[in-house]
Amino acid sequence: MQIKIAIVEDDAGIRGSLSALIKRAPGFKLVGEFPSGEIAVKEMPKLLPDVVLMDINLPGMKGYECVRQLKAAHPAVQFLMLTVYEDSESLFNSLRAGASGYLLKRTASARLLEAIRDVFEGGSPMSPQLARRVVQFFSRPATQDSGLAKLTPAEREFLDQLAHGYAYKEIADRMSISIDTVRSYVRTVYEKLHVHSRTEAVVKYLRG
Repeated sequence: MQIKIAIVEDDAGIRGSLSALIKRAPGFKLVGEFPSGEIAVKEMPKLLPDVVLMDINLPGMKGYECVRQLKAAHPAVQFLMLTVYEDSESLFNSLRAGASGYLLKRTASARLLEAIRDVFEGGSPMSPQLARRVVQFFSRPATQDSGLAKLTPAEREFLDQLAHGYAYKEIADRMSISIDTVRSYVRTVYEKLHVHSRTEAVVKYLRG
């Protein structure tokens, strides 16, 4: 049985390299290549790959937003993020959106093929430095006063939207509020939770 692979990558050179790698590897079948998230969302459902190699910094729709939309409609498809970004926000946005793995683009070809098999079989491959970052975030002892109890219902709803990876404009639309109100929530939520970034706020929320 061949593992069906699709690639979402805007860089033609990288997309070509990944395509060549998949085509010559036994046990894999390339079923589609897409230069943007918008095209992938439209065309990928016709192909239904087993595993998708997804870039994050795509033009227009970000990779994790593409994952969120496709994963909601096709939960059996597995998404493996391939990116140059090592920051925590990109990592957690991708995992919250439904990605099953997260590798840096400098990952060796043999390791990438192994990761594709791993994610296809239910694993969650991740570059070691990123896996360590996840462990560090969730192994921090919870403080007695996390600040969550101080949040209003609307602030909690805002934080939940934030945790699902929505951009501020999307949150404003989904909550039927102005972008100025969203910015106000950012300030008050950060102050109440004693955090200084979106990632810190989301992690504190997820840890409850």
